[in-house]
Amino acid sequence: MKKTKPADWLFFADSDFTLAKKALEEHIFHLVCFHTQQAAEKLLKAALIARGEMPPKTHALRELYLLVVKYAPELEAHFPALKRFDRYYMPTRYPDALPGSLPEGLPVESDAWQAIADAEALFGLIRPLLETKA
Repeated sequence: MKKTKPADWLFFADSDFTLAKKALEEHIFHLVCFHTQQAAEKLLKAALIARGEMPPKTHALRELYLLVVKYAPELEAHFPALKRFDRYYMPTRYPDALPGSLPEGLPVESDAWQAIADAEALFGLIRPLLETKA
């Protein structure tokens, strides 16, 4: 992986979150959930880079959580949101992905609103950790 700065990852996280909000306006709820998952992933990777760690090549937020929580114990309160985001990665991208990962089908409007709220809370936690390191 090319050496990057936390600000690089934050830029991409912000871009994904912007797309998530646009998808919400258009009622494309599965893309809201996908792009909020992507924003969360990039935020966690930015936090690792800010602490001098090279993030692993993974989309698993639980794995990233275990690496970041030692620097930001307050992230523990966000673990339920990260588990929700993890559920969205594959099935919101591919119609044939992992049968049963979302047993109730594609995300609905309430899932999308929850994903937006979860992402906003995660941005509120991670962004201050990056301000001095970006």
